Amino acid sequence: MPPRAFVAGHPIAHSRSPMIHGHWLERMGIAGRYERVDVAPDAFPGFLRGLAREGYVGGNVTIPHKEAAFRLVDAPSARAQRLRAVNTVWLEDGVLVGDNTDVTGFVESLDAGLGTGWEARLPRALVLGAGGAARAVAAGLLDRGLARVVVAARDVGKAEPLVGFDPRRVAALAFVEVERMLGGVDLLVNATSLGMTGKDPLALDLAALPDGAAVADIVYAPLETDLLRTARARGLATVDGLGMLLHQAAPGFARWFGRRPEVTPELRALVEADLARPSAESVRR
Repeated sequence: MPPRAFVAGHPIAHSRSPMIHGHWLERMGIAGRYERVDVAPDAFPGFLRGLAREGYVGGNVTIPHKEAAFRLVDAPSARAQRLRAVNTVWLEDGVLVGDNTDVTGFVESLDAGLGTGWEARLPRALVLGAGGAARAVAAGLLDRGLARVVVAARDVGKAEPLVGFDPRRVAALAFVEVERMLGGVDLLVNATSLGMTGKDPLALDLAALPDGAAVADIVYAPLETDLLRTARARGLATVDGLGMLLHQAAPGFARWFGRRPEVTPELRALVEADLARPSAESVRR
């Protein structure tokens, strides 16, 4: 029987993950399936524990199940333990393993968008948000050796746990203080849903950012958020959220289907075209 994988969330109807994995399966000539599964929170434990019975080799987990998946897997990776969240699962000799590929997905999107060596050019980062995505972003930046990562949240208490990643290099900040801090920032990252289609806008004056700074946004619908548009108008380097979506998908595909895929311009163009359709809605995978 061909291997089956999934993306599970609630809601899930507009996830682009089936498009991404379907593209790789077709291009590689692999007989496999990747499907959306809408799983309500109360049904998620039973779903995850029944993967083998349902014929799945593994899959992706998205909102609102990432923290629950961490608690339910048998063997969380070191990255998953650090973030206390899982977005990729697979069965290994009957053991349910969980990982978090958002960490590498984000930094690989910066590699693609900013070029090699961006870590040395942009040693001070300010991350907006303190949720699961922000944890992955902060962890990835620290792993790449950034000297300073400041995490800003409307409730500064929610940012405090991220300081525990590395108290020497991480600080928490109230969101109201963000614009005051921009003069000392090399890389600004929006790791919230602000600016996403159907969500509140992210109103931020970028005038104080240094001329050599870069701005990244994990939102990918729209691809050019107001934040990125403002940054480009200033001549700053920018990275949109689609790269993170694409790069975080590759490790899971390799686990489930046995071959490591590539994030190509062809794949990016395919997803961009889908996002550009008038009816397209934003869902973060």
